[in-house]
Amino acid sequence: MKTSRHRNGPILERRAFLRSTVTASVGFGLAAPAIVTRAAAAEPSIIAQRDRNLPFIAIEETYTTDELIALNAINDEHVEYLVETGLLEIGAERLGKMDAAGIDMQILSAHTPGVQNVGGQEGIEFAYRLNRMIAKGPMASHPRRYRAYATLPLQEPEASTDELERAVREDGFVGAMTNGFVGNRFLDHPDFEPLLARAEALGVPIYLHPGFPPKAVYDIYYDLSRPDHDRLFQSYIFSGSGYGWHQEVVTQCLRLIITGAFDRHSDLQMIVGHMGEGLPFYYERIVGDMAKSTEDSLDKPLGQYFADNFWYTTSAFFQDELLHLLLRYVSVDRVMFGTDYPFADMTQGTDWFRAVDLPRDAKEKIAFRNAQRLFGIEL
Repeated sequence: MKTSRHRNGPILERRAFLRSTVTASVGFGLAAPAIVTRAAAAEPSIIAQRDRNLPFIAIEETYTTDELIALNAINDEHVEYLVETGLLEIGAERLGKMDAAGIDMQILSAHTPGVQNVGGQEGIEFAYRLNRMIAKGPMASHPRRYRAYATLPLQEPEASTDELERAVREDGFVGAMTNGFVGNRFLDHPDFEPLLARAEALGVPIYLHPGFPPKAVYDIYYDLSRPDHDRLFQSYIFSGSGYGWHQEVVTQCLRLIITGAFDRHSDLQMIVGHMGEGLPFYYERIVGDMAKSTEDSLDKPLGQYFADNFWYTTSAFFQDELLHLLLRYVSVDRVMFGTDYPFADMTQGTDWFRAVDLPRDAKEKIAFRNAQRLFGIEL
């Protein structure tokens, strides 16, 4: 059996990938497929009558390159799958799908985990090359359709800080995309204090996308293998889009709050995708149990930071119930639309949101106005 070693994750055998093809869209670094509920699924006629003129800015939309695929793909079949998704295409085909869905603008980000596991000068040059490719390519050719988050060589925090400023000031990037663990560190580690300060000074957000765990965490939490069972594929998805990703992001959010990142940088803004990554479900337990233990160490009640320093997106979770649960705990002024294309369907996402039962003013905020305000962009 042919195997391929991935520098950012475990080894997967060819037979594991082949067994996975019927469910490939839910794994290998991808978000789970969106689930459309209520009116959008049951009453298509409602969609035709409601909010057809609603503009959309989609803020978690992914691209890749041949070089990134070569770095991050697990094996040959994974390469083929990533190519087939449309990740490589940032031109006419993607624009046509955006037009069909009614999406006016996408905020682009490099496919997870980008280059953040590549150290030294190699990582620095790789990130710069990706950012310049996006700036000189789709952003220059279609400035009213594309913006992007900077890709950062996070193994080198000082260089990441400088590249963020360069990408924002010179190329017009709207923030940075990060992908979970940086080695064995989260962004609350002192090494990243200059990066947080620079993002705050520039007035741009950091998107806290999940990523795959380091080997020690993977082995303890997610490795399901047994001597008589090959469960590598299951373990990999378990550690990623099937479960682990979402817990990891909430953990990082709490670490940033509890270690005082937002007391030191009160204007720093973070984005959390996938309808809050489970935070709405756990919100009352987290705030209830952590409030007392942090009241003497933080400037504000713990729950206030989720209101003041975080934004949330709908990416890949096209479910009415989850949106309403999120809005129970955070202001509609802090929620933004995203599809997680190409791992979720753009038209499915916009059709779902047009049919959601919310006032027009609230829908406009989520669909495009909040993104305009956060990123300082116009349609």
